[in-house]
Amino acid sequence: MAGPTTAERGERRQESSGPPPASRTRRRRLLVLAALAALLVLLGAGVAWALYGSAWLRVDHVSVSGTRVLTPAQVREAAAVPVGEPMVSADTDAVEARLRRKLPRIDTVDVVRSWPHGIGLKVIERTPVLLVRKGGNFVEVDDEGVRFATVSRAPKGVPALEMSASRKGPGAASFRRFGMDRLVREAVRVAGDLPEPVLRATRAVQVRSYDAISLEWGDGRTVAWGSGENGSAKARALTALMKAVPGARHFDVTVPTAPASSGS
Repeated sequence: MAGPTTAERGERRQESSGPPPASRTRRRRLLVLAALAALLVLLGAGVAWALYGSAWLRVDHVSVSGTRVLTPAQVREAAAVPVGEPMVSADTDAVEARLRRKLPRIDTVDVVRSWPHGIGLKVIERTPVLLVRKGGNFVEVDDEGVRFATVSRAPKGVPALEMSASRKGPGAASFRRFGMDRLVREAVRVAGDLPEPVLRATRAVQVRSYDAISLEWGDGRTVAWGSGENGSAKARALTALMKAVPGARHFDVTVPTAPASSGS
C-alpha cells in the first residue's frame, strides 16, 4: 500500500506546527514588560543620582541683577542660597521670602534656576516718591505708601512730606476720619500725578487735611492742590497756568476747571 504523498506530509507538518500556545505568548509579553520596567527603574535611578547625588548639578554661584541702592553682596547675604546643595533642592520660594523680609527696599524679586550651576536673583527696588523726616534721618515712602527704608541723607529730587494734620488743631476732623495712613497715601497719590518738571521743583508736599494738600517749591512758590482726586486734570491745569502766568507766586488748581494764580 502506497504511503502518504508529499503534499499530505506537508499538510501534516503544517498542522503539527500550528500557532504557539497562549501560555507561551503571555510569557514573552511578561518578559518584555519586565525588561521595560527594569530599564525604567535604572533610568529613574540615574536621573535621581544626577539631580541629587552627583557633583554636576549643584549650586556653585548666585548672580544678582537690577540693584540700584542695594549692593549685590547685600542681596546675596540676605538670600542665603545654600551653595553646594543640589540645584533641584533649592527652595526658590523660601529665598524670595527671605529677601522680602530682610530687605524691605526690594519691591519684587524673581528667583530662577540657571542650569546647570547657578541661581539668579532679579531684583526691582522700590522708588521713593516722598520722604518723612524722622529725627535726623529720612524715611522713604514709595508710590504705594509703603515706608520701606530709613536713610541719613535725603535722595535728590524727592519731596518731603509735611503733615500738619493731627488729632488736634485744624486738621483734627480729617485725621480722625481718614487716619494717618490714608492721608499719607493721598499725598503719595498727589506726588504721582505731578508732571516731572513740577515734581523736580517741589521741595515739600504739605498735608493739612484730606482735601487741603499743597505743594511748596524750592524757590518759595506754592500750589494749592486740594484732595488727591482728579489728579490728571489738575496736572494739566497747572501746566497750562505755569505757561500762561510764568511769574506767578501762587497757583490754585483745587478746581481744575477754574484754575487761578496770584502774586508776581
